[in-house]
Amino acid sequence: VQLQASGGGLVQPGGSLELSCTVSGFSLDYYSIGWIRQAPGKQREGVGCITTDGTTYFEDGMKDRFTITRANANTISLHINGVKSEDTAVYYCAAVDVAGGRFYPKAGYWGQGTQVTVSS
Repeated sequence: VQLQASGGGLVQPGGSLELSCTVSGFSLDYYSIGWIRQAPGKQREGVGCITTDGTTYFEDGMKDRFTITRANANTISLHINGVKSEDTAVYYCAAVDVAGGRFYPKAGYWGQGTQVTVSS
């Protein structure tokens, strides 16, 4: 089982960014994928997730600027519009369980993160 987040980098405030989560060893037809981020000095927080049927859920405050889609058979994308300084974080993807509109990462189904830095 492998998940790899990619696409991070330096982006100016107000810009947009697309991150990718590429998986192997399991099928996106059977596993939902969530995005989680960790800003410097802060705890990890959920961003949102996409279920096997394409339904998306977002944490409070995330819905307006974040979009999650399935790009292909083994890739999930996270698109961020109008990036802000507070979006600076390491972004992780994980296979998740979804219940009641909330998602919970599965142990052992985390990928290495990708750094997003928002700065002018």
